[in-house]
This record gives sequence, C-alpha cells and structure tokens, in this order.
Amino acid sequence: MKSTARRRPYGVKGAPYALPAPTTSVERARSAPYFFLLPATVLFALFFALPIGYAVWLSLRKVKVSGLGLGSGARKEVWAGLENYTDALSDSELLHGALRVLGYGCIVVPVMLGLALLFALMLDAEKVRLAPFTRLAIFLPYAIPGVVAALLWGFLYLPDVSPFYFVLDRLGLPQPDLLDGGPLYLALSNIAVWGGTGFNMIVIYTSLQAIPAEVYEAAKLDGCSPLQIALKIKIPMVAPSLVLTFFFSIIATLQVFSEPTTLKPLTNSVSTTWSPLMKVYQDAFGKGDIHAAAAQATIIALVTLLLSFGFLRAANRRQKQETAR
Repeated sequence: MKSTARRRPYGVKGAPYALPAPTTSVERARSAPYFFLLPATVLFALFFALPIGYAVWLSLRKVKVSGLGLGSGARKEVWAGLENYTDALSDSELLHGALRVLGYGCIVVPVMLGLALLFALMLDAEKVRLAPFTRLAIFLPYAIPGVVAALLWGFLYLPDVSPFYFVLDRLGLPQPDLLDGGPLYLALSNIAVWGGTGFNMIVIYTSLQAIPAEVYEAAKLDGCSPLQIALKIKIPMVAPSLVLTFFFSIIATLQVFSEPTTLKPLTNSVSTTWSPLMKVYQDAFGKGDIHAAAAQATIIALVTLLLSFGFLRAANRRQKQETAR
C-alpha cells in the first residue's frame, strides 16, 4: 500500500507542510499549578519575606545625632554594619531575658507535652466515657486568646480577689505569692500549659487514631496488657507527632511575650525586659531605637531557626537509624 504525500495549501508554492497547532488545554494544564501558587507566593513575599528583609536592613543602620539633636539635619540615618549586633550580644538585659526564658521553657515544654500525651492515650483507650465532651474540654482553653487567658489567671493569682486564697485562708493554710520570686515561673508556666496542652493533645490523638486496629489485635494475641500496648506500641508509633509538637513548643517558648506583658501591671517582679521579645518591644517603642530592636529580633530569629533545624536534623537522623535496624 502506497503512502500518499501530504499536500501543501492551495496557491502556496514552496511553503512548509502545515503543522497542527499546539493544544491550549495542555498548556493550561501545565501552567495551572503556578496560578494556584501565585496568591500564596505574593502573600508570602509581602507579609513574610519583605518584613524580614526590611528588619535586616534596619539592623545594619543607626541614627547619628549631631550637636544637640535639634534642627532638620541634626539626626540622620547612617550605615552601622554589625555594630547593632555586637551591642545586642553584649547586652546583659537581653542575656538575662534569655536565661529566664530558658528556665520557663524547662517547666513548660515537658509538663505540657507530658499532659498532652497522657490525655491522648487516655482518650484512645477502648472504653472511654464522654470522649467527645472530654476532647472539647481539653481543647477549649487553646481557643481562648493568650491575653485573655493571662488576664484570667492573673486575677486568680491576686490575693485580694482570688477565690483560691479565700479557701486557703479559711482552711488556715499558707498563701504563697505566685506573682513574686520563684513562684512567678510556675504562674507563667501554668498559663502556657493550660492553653497549649489541648492543641498538642489533638495532634497526638489524631496520630493514635491513624494506627491500624490490626496492630492492637496482634499485640493482644501476644498477651500484651493495655499499659504495654501504650508504652511499646502507641508511643513509638506517634513519635513523629511528638517531634512536631516539641518543635512547635520550642518556638512558642522562645517567643513568649503576651503572658509576662499582661501580668506586668499586676506585679513588680516582671520587668519590661523579662523576655527577649519584651526587650525588643521596649527598645523599639519605649526607647525609640528601632535599629537596635531590629538587630535583637534578627538574632532571636536566627537562634530559633538554628535550634529548630538542629533538633529536626537530630530527630530525622535518629529515625533513620531506627529504620535501618
């Protein structure tokens, strides 16, 4: 069978053979993901990348004052280089705030994640009464804004208006001042634990619900008790969720601001630079030194990034080692 050659268009001599035009549906299919990513990319650039870049740019500059600082040209912005960073790293108030946050985190993170894991395991048990109500009751404090929660607990800590102090007085028991000295760390930690346990519990509980039921049935056939199932099966299988909640808790601890700021008017034990972010706020809006505040904020962001990256890398390495075994 002979193949017939394609003909050129009528009246056109020497023209190339006509080729079919590319289908627009294929082009649209290839470009569709970029259109969906465009809004998120624009929002990320405007409200995340651009402010970070502007903060870094501010941290590299300072205001130079000439004479008494009066007149139109007496105050001008000049290049400072790393001067603001060296001043921030040698600032004793920022260092003391970091140490206070470290002690605060040593209380908050273990207690909050321990309670979240305990509640998740209890709700995942076979026979649980009022499970939906219990889940809602544990999660509900997370829906309350941090400022409102700090105000609520702040008034409960005040001896003059707190019902707890009234009960302790009636019973003849000692009445500790939770807003002074060492107990202040417990008071602040209690607010964070009360508000954050519910969120972490939901994350861990969701992971527990994703475990196949056949795993539990096989463990029961092998004679495992509920406690052994929880310790040897459930907790190891929800380890990625524990890593995730620990990661979020570390970030939230390093960025503590609303709780001590809200309790500050109620006690003299909370200074304006109690936490690193409070120090940044005080320098930016109290002293008006926005360039030093930008340098401190950049340092806090870098420390948070390095700690988070190091922890995730260590967790991934350990998970690969366990998988190789």
